[in-house]
Amino acid sequence: MRILGIETSCDETGAAVIEGESENKKVKLISNVLASSLPLHSKTGGIIPETAAREQIRYIIPVIEQALSKSRSSHLDAIAVTVGPGLIGSLLIGVETAKTLSYIWQKPIIPVNHLFGHIYANWIMENDKRGMENILFPAVALVVSGGHTDLVLVKNHQNIKWLGGTRDDAAGEAFDKIGRLLNLPYPGGPSIEKAAKAGNPKAFKFPRPLIGSGDFDFSFSGLKTAVLREVTNLDKVNDRTVADISLAVEEAIIDVLIYKTLKAAQKYKVKSILLGGGVAANQKLRERFKLSMLNGQSSIKLFVPPKNLCTDNAAMMAAAAFYNYDPVDFRKVIANPELYFD
Repeated sequence: MRILGIETSCDETGAAVIEGESENKKVKLISNVLASSLPLHSKTGGIIPETAAREQIRYIIPVIEQALSKSRSSHLDAIAVTVGPGLIGSLLIGVETAKTLSYIWQKPIIPVNHLFGHIYANWIMENDKRGMENILFPAVALVVSGGHTDLVLVKNHQNIKWLGGTRDDAAGEAFDKIGRLLNLPYPGGPSIEKAAKAGNPKAFKFPRPLIGSGDFDFSFSGLKTAVLREVTNLDKVNDRTVADISLAVEEAIIDVLIYKTLKAAQKYKVKSILLGGGVAANQKLRERFKLSMLNGQSSIKLFVPPKNLCTDNAAMMAAAAFYNYDPVDFRKVIANPELYFD
């Protein structure tokens, strides 16, 4: 089964073609094209929704055409599109385009929750890697991005239960806001990760919010406040100070993410841990997860998508549609910026 995926939930415009194999339930990546308006948002230190949507109007058709061209086949079985959550203007670009193509081509359309897409990035095979290890259920998935930090229990493809999420700022949002406090380039996550490499681990120590709360919720607004207080009290903020603070921030966020995820994995006796979302591209987070599981002599398998599939992309939306194939009439497909796991 070949599925065209379309993703326009935020500032990216993505189109991809995947091939789902019904016999072994594998998903092979055929093409994956992404156009970003990040350079425009970098100038303002954050995403301007109207700017993002205008750029997506320009990009959407060329991106789809390129994805289809790279797939080297005109055959498609279905269209998958992100319907939420996200920016309403951006979502409408993708949804209305997908509905139009569904009507013209007479192809079924599958609406996909963007958050589920990040989870299903773990099932995508790149470069025809047939020997990839199977993901075993039950699994715990950590979706950690600019807008979301959530833990979910994946019992099977049709049974996904939300365990907990952020009460305020998401991890990626905290990175962005703290990056602005430190006058680092947007987006803050990659900038803090880069600066942290030169940091002194003994220079600063920031709180690990809700790490002992006994639930699976997260909160990172207090961390941002702690950094603001520290920066305000400093006589001078130089490159050395920025590096030290960046490292302390990175360590604090990673400690909380790993502790709560492993706690959920132990409680629900899972066989796999899945990471997804833009923050999952952080190299230290990936390495610390592996080390924590190794030190704990855990038999649980860790799965993390390639970095290019952690950030927003259309391939993950098409993969989610393959494993949850539920076409609807194109007239009933509606963008929902408030969509969540429930």
